[in-house]
Amino acid sequence: MKKAVETLFVNTFIDGILDPEKDMLGPVKDGGHIIANTAPGCWGPMITPCIKGGHEVTKPIYVEGAEIGDAIVIKIKSIEVTSLATASGNDEPVEGRFLGDPFVAVKCPGCGTLHPETVIKGIGQEAIRCAVCDADITPFIFTNGYTIAFHESGNVGVTLPKQAAEQIAENGRHYMRTPDASVQNPIVTFAPHDLIGVVARMRPFLGQLGTTPSKALPDSHNAGDFGSFLVGAPHDYAVTQEELDEHRTDGHMDISRVRAGATLICPVKVAGGGVYLGDMHAMQGDGEIAGHTADVAGIVHLQVSVLKGANLEGPILLPNVEDLPYTAKPLTDAERRSAEALAARWGVAEIEQSLPISVIGTGTTLNAATDNGLARAAKLFGVTVPEIMNRATITGSIEIGRHPGVVTVTFLAPLRYLESSKLDDIVKQQYEG
Repeated sequence: MKKAVETLFVNTFIDGILDPEKDMLGPVKDGGHIIANTAPGCWGPMITPCIKGGHEVTKPIYVEGAEIGDAIVIKIKSIEVTSLATASGNDEPVEGRFLGDPFVAVKCPGCGTLHPETVIKGIGQEAIRCAVCDADITPFIFTNGYTIAFHESGNVGVTLPKQAAEQIAENGRHYMRTPDASVQNPIVTFAPHDLIGVVARMRPFLGQLGTTPSKALPDSHNAGDFGSFLVGAPHDYAVTQEELDEHRTDGHMDISRVRAGATLICPVKVAGGGVYLGDMHAMQGDGEIAGHTADVAGIVHLQVSVLKGANLEGPILLPNVEDLPYTAKPLTDAERRSAEALAARWGVAEIEQSLPISVIGTGTTLNAATDNGLARAAKLFGVTVPEIMNRATITGSIEIGRHPGVVTVTFLAPLRYLESSKLDDIVKQQYEG
């Protein structure tokens, strides 16, 4: 193996399949840094049939010393949008142009080629053509879409009218600042303009950040909700429900709180972990209810370190304090003094010392994802699910990451629980400095 480096620069991408059998980049040192130029997610890859996973994430990175059963702590140091504009909106699959799953197995309706190469001819929703037979190959179209440009300060975007959208469509890779090694067709080529003059505040985050699953999975399906499309699927990446639950690492979360300043703790299911990232979004409210948001290229700085023997089933998020639910924020000095006085009045010998934690759950529905998150939290701390339900109710919240099935189970965890699970130092660094 190569000598581990302190800082690894990443600008290469996979074909949409996270495969634990394939070589990784790196290794990067335990405690080292990753600087990545990420490609836009969702829509660009969705109209590029040679990409087999629905996204175009970075090639996974080997972290020195990470062994199966460990965890990798990922501190998000910075996220910067580089795209000047993008396009997005609600999607509708086009029947006859895929084999079971339009994200994974695009099939040309003209010549029948699976995963064909494409060429761009003109602009609009019929511009993506099969390189073999020239058929319109787009497996998705917009039901309602928009083109959005971003202010150079990075604070807002504004949706554009037809003429401006078409100007951007004519030079898509330039306006989207697509990385050199990316093969995706720029979604601005479609020039959607159903929304005009809408102002949206920017707060970029990563829709994809995590570790490589222990079985080859399409990148966008590395989660319990989208992954369910693979169960019994008629293509090469079909799995059983049991296989999905065993091998997924839930790297595709679309949780808007996975942004600069947050820390993500990810399970290691293959040697080296295989950290990957992508699917940067310029902004998003809880749920990503349209199915998609403003996908952008950008520059990301991560710091990674190994947590030995964590044995996590899924990711744990430590959000920025301002992103925590009101009930889950660390107690202020004044609140603690009031609590201590009240406890003394009622004969409570000692109040809990606690800090916030968000356990991520995914599943076919939001209810299933909540059950998954609650069960993971209970197992992590060796307690019952009803106890976690109570704690999340009075000292936290259940928050939607992505509809239909990604949630965070957030609550104030007793310090003794964090110590027993080896998380205390990391959580203290996040919330106490």
